[in-house]
Amino acid sequence: MIQRLAELSAQGKTVALCTVVKTSGSVPRHAGSKMLVFADKSLEGTIGGGEMEHRVVEAAIAALKKGRAQLVSYTLNDPSSGDPGICGGTVEVFVEPIIPQARILIVGAGHVGQALAHLADWLDFRVEVNDDRPEFCTPEIVPQASAFFPGKLGDHLDEINISETTYIVLSTRNLEVDLDVLPELLKSSAAYIGVIGSKRRWETAKKELRNQGVSDTKLERVRSPMGLEIHAETPEEIALSILSEIVMIQRGGNGKSMSAPPV
Repeated sequence: MIQRLAELSAQGKTVALCTVVKTSGSVPRHAGSKMLVFADKSLEGTIGGGEMEHRVVEAAIAALKKGRAQLVSYTLNDPSSGDPGICGGTVEVFVEPIIPQARILIVGAGHVGQALAHLADWLDFRVEVNDDRPEFCTPEIVPQASAFFPGKLGDHLDEINISETTYIVLSTRNLEVDLDVLPELLKSSAAYIGVIGSKRRWETAKKELRNQGVSDTKLERVRSPMGLEIHAETPEEIALSILSEIVMIQRGGNGKSMSAPPV
């Protein structure tokens, strides 16, 4: 199970680990029994099956959504009073969401892209970078990156393995680069897809993407102009604005000033 968790983490997969930590009396599985629960409710392993396991799966899905571990307890005595079994014992299960290191995929390693890589690395994101100009997609230009994908991003999508913990930032130099890759990116499960530029640039892009058959539902996933409004001007300030928005989404914030009076 530990080896399987390591594999899933390397793949960027989110999963809940459910471990029986304490039992008494007659129970289907004892302390140490483990089960993995995925976001689609598929399972690996078992902690005893039946109604109790079903309730643990529901608790695991809730833990994945909230990003917080919890301890759940069950008495297996009287189903007529709501117990999930009649074995006669009690079970405590520790439900722990295993969330891999968040990744930021930077498409475009110009001034803003380089500033993004520096700040994202400091914030403990795994930094991956793409640029259709190979000379920009190197450790010398972006030393904070752990992976480099030079050339067209579409040629690398199979190996990048975009997941629900991937945040994608298109800090590209022109609209053509965005239009080339966005239709495929919008099919992914990425947590965030942001596109740099003005409102006018994004309106132009949306019109062209609709002509390519991209639905409005998918286009609504895109944040453009991306970032929080702090009147950023320099590449470093723009990177701060973008990463602030990403952390806000990651942590469930609202972007308001903490000194603002309550509504």
